[in-house]
Formats: sequence, C-alpha cells, structure tokens
Amino acid sequence: MAASPPIATPCIQVCTLDDATGLCLGCFRTIEEIARWARLSETERHTVMADLPARRGRIAPEKLTPL
Repeated sequence: MAASPPIATPCIQVCTLDDATGLCLGCFRTIEEIARWARLSETERHTVMADLPARRGRIAPEKLTPL
C-alpha cells in the first residue's frame, strides 16, 4: 500500500497566538483550525488557505515578522 501524500499546511513554525484576533502570528489560522488541520477535508483546507491572506491584515503590523 502506498503512503498518503503529506498534508499541505501553511505552518511556518512561528506558533504564537495573537490575543487580539486569536490568529497565529505565523500562519494566521485559529487554534481550532490548527488542532483540526489533519482531520479537515481537502476542500476545507483549501477554503482556510484561501482566507489566510485577508486574515494577515487583521493583525497589527508591528506584531508581524517582515515578509
């Protein structure tokens, strides 16, 4: 039996939650999304991934690592 392909993730190993938004300062996911990531369907992961760029704008710029 062939191994399953790895699950794509936006994680960049900057695992710190922003108190104001509840979003990770590295990947911009919520703690619930992070915890459930491996169990989300491919469609659900794509939906979250598509929303991440807009979420970045919700975090105060001084809290973010420069791109």
